[in-house]
Amino acid sequence: MNRFLSFLRERWLPLAIMAAAVVLDIITKQLAVAYLKPIDTFPIIQDVFHLTYRINPGAAWSLFSAPDQRWIFMSVSTVAILAMLAYLFLVKIDSKLMKIGLGAIIGGGIGNMIDRISLGYVVDFLDARIINFPVFNIADCFVTIGAGMLMLALILDWRREAKGGAREDNAADN
Repeated sequence: MNRFLSFLRERWLPLAIMAAAVVLDIITKQLAVAYLKPIDTFPIIQDVFHLTYRINPGAAWSLFSAPDQRWIFMSVSTVAILAMLAYLFLVKIDSKLMKIGLGAIIGGGIGNMIDRISLGYVVDFLDARIINFPVFNIADCFVTIGAGMLMLALILDWRREAKGGAREDNAADN
């Protein structure tokens, strides 16, 4: 029991972020279906940012949207989510930034996977028209921000190791 509690204490933050990502994604997509689907789009700031109902049968920018490609993408996504979960649960991670990033990516991936499995497509509704960007959703935000945090954590870790290595080399020279 103590091992389990210790395990949860070390991983509560990414687990909470995963849960938040999934819950926020489900709620916002249900709201999009209920309120945006009948009207298609609602401008928050005209020609800058709209809430627009779209379905996406594939990956980002509707890649892999053909029926035979969809299963390939879903398989790769499932393996990636499982690999990140395994890493999170089996490897001791000291970086809080890495834990948060992994939690966000996994939660966003699960949020979109729920749609893909239950509906056969993902509901998108965030429409940044000012930059002519494809319509996206909350899960996509979690994945993107999480990936950025993960990259930042890796860069900071790499810099920390490089500085530590330089100090060790200098100490060996003296």
